[in-house]
Amino acid sequence: MGRAKRVSFGPLFVDAGSLTMTSFAASEVALAPAFIEKSPLERYAAPAQPSLVGMSRELLAQALSEVGVPERQRRMRVQQIWHWLYVRGAQDFDAMTTLSKVLRGALAQRFTLARPQIAAEQISVDGTRKWLLNLPGERADAPHEVECVYIPETDRGTLCISSQVGCTLNCTFCHTGTQRLVRNLTAAEIAAQVVVARDRLGDWLAAQPPASAGGVRGAAHEPEKRLVSNVVMMGMGEPLYNFEAVRDGLNVVADGDGLSISKRRITLSTSGVVPNIGRAGAEIGSMLAVSLHAVTDELRNQLVPLNRKYPIRELLDACRNYPGLSNARRITFEYVMLKGVNDSLADAKALVRLLKGIPAKINLIPFNPWPGTKYECSDWDQIERFSEVIFAAGYASPVRTPRGRDILAACGQLKSASEKLSARERLALRAMAMTD
Repeated sequence: MGRAKRVSFGPLFVDAGSLTMTSFAASEVALAPAFIEKSPLERYAAPAQPSLVGMSRELLAQALSEVGVPERQRRMRVQQIWHWLYVRGAQDFDAMTTLSKVLRGALAQRFTLARPQIAAEQISVDGTRKWLLNLPGERADAPHEVECVYIPETDRGTLCISSQVGCTLNCTFCHTGTQRLVRNLTAAEIAAQVVVARDRLGDWLAAQPPASAGGVRGAAHEPEKRLVSNVVMMGMGEPLYNFEAVRDGLNVVADGDGLSISKRRITLSTSGVVPNIGRAGAEIGSMLAVSLHAVTDELRNQLVPLNRKYPIRELLDACRNYPGLSNARRITFEYVMLKGVNDSLADAKALVRLLKGIPAKINLIPFNPWPGTKYECSDWDQIERFSEVIFAAGYASPVRTPRGRDILAACGQLKSASEKLSARERLALRAMAMTD
């Protein structure tokens, strides 16, 4: 099939999930939405008194300039503030004891150390935590909302963060994809999600004075010793449609003198925005995950409508040319298992053929149900048979254990609480929590 011309419908979108799922003949694929991306409804509205939390070094230097710090002192002062923000987790300027009282007072008059507010917290039976965060909206009484999920495991703690309020795309199996796109997050809002998680989990170094006036370079806080050791950009939104903010926010997260999460422990997930995949490798340098989910353009057009713009061949060519790609830095291909849709052994064999020559891991994701979806998760025996075909071809094919299903925190389920559940949906969620 040829590419579809992009048509923007602003806030309007078709509930493609309501299309029949019993057959995926070409005639039904043609019923998929003709448009690909949604347009943002709003823009970021900066508060009158901005927060320093999430700012890059360059923006911190600019903030110091605004309060009259001489240029010759700014680099040292930036390092001091950086340490207090991203190593100690300071929540008020008085805690920054390596700064003079005069400077602390000047900063407090012009700026804050406010974080995104946690409007609600849900804790799953498996320990997964989901936070609904309030962000500034165009009206003070109507904050924007995003979700952030923390997944504890024995060897790591993974934080799943968002890049947009809502999502640009319309993937039909994804709960977040049914939400409108309100706006892109700023770089500071992206980095601040890690700060909020460390606040909530008590994941900062002990509040003791730094060893030097400039702070401790490369402070000893190995990722394995931190509750938040890994970050995945797999929350709400398509990261590569908010490229500059994602790049700048993740660079704050990866800075070795601050939050210090190695780029090898940061994974950016995309549905396949081909022009920005190479840029992500060159300018961000994180690990890459690609939401593939189908082995033919006809089916992927239905599941991931972005495929109409960037079909599978172009997507895989971009993956083969991803900067830094090697057996040590493999691309993860995400493949959600949908019963009777994409889970046949013929699909498994076709997937192996498609990815030939790409250092890859194939992450099989049992479909996480959400209220109103028409899809079902593949039977476990079928998932195992599918995995065996891939493993026999020489690829790692782990099956992702569903986490946080009872609080709609699992992969593909994120959707902010601003979209209220109906009584029927609440009953469905309650039943899901009792059976999973």
